[in-house]
Amino acid sequence: MPNLLILAALPEEADALFPGTGTPELTPIPLRRLTVHNHSLTIATCGLGKVNAALAAGLYGADVDRILMTGTCGALGAAPGAYWIAEALQHDYGAVHPGTFRRYRAGDWPMGEAGEAHFTAMPDPGLGLPHARIASGDSFVACPTAAADLQSLGATLVDMEVGAVAQAAVRLGKPWAAIKAVTDEANDASGGDFQANLIRAARQAGQAVERLVAML
Repeated sequence: MPNLLILAALPEEADALFPGTGTPELTPIPLRRLTVHNHSLTIATCGLGKVNAALAAGLYGADVDRILMTGTCGALGAAPGAYWIAEALQHDYGAVHPGTFRRYRAGDWPMGEAGEAHFTAMPDPGLGLPHARIASGDSFVACPTAAADLQSLGATLVDMEVGAVAQAAVRLGKPWAAIKAVTDEANDASGGDFQANLIRAARQAGQAVERLVAML
């Protein structure tokens, strides 16, 4: 039976995936385990930020077949809705030079010629979602100037975890995928918009992940 680890940063995001099912475990990283579509699932509420996400991926991802992530994100010009994350990068990993910040692929030496900074997800099995590149970092982006900088990286979405999950999955040799749904536009209204749209967007992403699990 294939084993899948599915990460969610927030309880609302984890609870929106196969809601009301499975057996919870009160571990330091809350878990819920269930079997669905002939898959054994571990849903982990990892907490916010790259360290929490990578820690959960490392603790529970070594023995699974795939590492997935569900949840919410900010838009960098992208329309509302759920997205297949085709590429993920960490926008706060790199090297500081006079007058500029040079970004590198997370884990690579941050010196010399910089190549592609992103990690590539497993192939989309045909969910029909729009594809996006997401920029992840340990800050909540609520500033149009910062959003424009991230857009220059080719990113149309921003969050705090997927880039770290991708790095951990690659290090573990596991295929990875993420589906995120938009709550806000990474501007000065983002704090309120995030809170107002969290439950709706979390369920939107959760439903897409449920379809993904059925296709694997």
